[in-house]
Amino acid sequence: MGIKLGKRLAAIESLIVHDYDHIWDGCCDHGFLGCSLLGTQPASQVHFVDIVPELMAELEEKLNFHQKKNRPCHWSVHCLDVACLPLQAYEGRHLVILAGVGGDLMCHFVQQICQQHPQLQIDFILCPVHRQYQVRQTLIELDFRLSSEILVKENKRYYELLLVSFNVQNGKDSRRVNMVGEDIWKTTTEAESKIAREYLDNTIAHYRRIQKSGEEIAAREIHSYLKLLKRLNNGNTIHNK
Repeated sequence: MGIKLGKRLAAIESLIVHDYDHIWDGCCDHGFLGCSLLGTQPASQVHFVDIVPELMAELEEKLNFHQKKNRPCHWSVHCLDVACLPLQAYEGRHLVILAGVGGDLMCHFVQQICQQHPQLQIDFILCPVHRQYQVRQTLIELDFRLSSEILVKENKRYYELLLVSFNVQNGKDSRRVNMVGEDIWKTTTEAESKIAREYLDNTIAHYRRIQKSGEEIAAREIHSYLKLLKRLNNGNTIHNK
């Protein structure tokens, strides 16, 4: 649909390297990502999901207008809670994209989707706006497997993007999710190294501020990121791929 995506959404789109029968753009807002996917993933049915009726009505009108002027594409609009995705009603391989929400809500969505579909193998692309550590902890508890992860900086904000899978058989290529990340610290350019270092410094400073406010929960996060910083300073973490 001729959608020009920003760095974060473009990076999310770049993580889609497999063919999916159904792609669920959860918390889709105005649907920019999903509209772009209609062009780049023409074999997939793109499901636009958000709980705001006005947004969904406006988006459906826009999609209908586009379809009348251009070749048919496969899409559906769902005005519902992302925690209640009706995956069982659609056969095939599913990808669920969750972005633009906080870590606590994202953990809730992931837990509910997995609880409701315990037999399905589901791929997720996750991009929480904060509490990335808690999101990773939830993925570890649910025994997710990591396919890839990247770090993106857009408008002075940093985003961790994870492509992970639920209900995957253990194999030689199966990787567990790391609590503080692995691939996001492996860089190929000075610019990438600078972004990774800035992000780590900011993350440690953030948890130190939380700790000063009296929240004991920040202690384990600080410990984990300081161990990572030590490895980085020893030249064992951020390096050329």
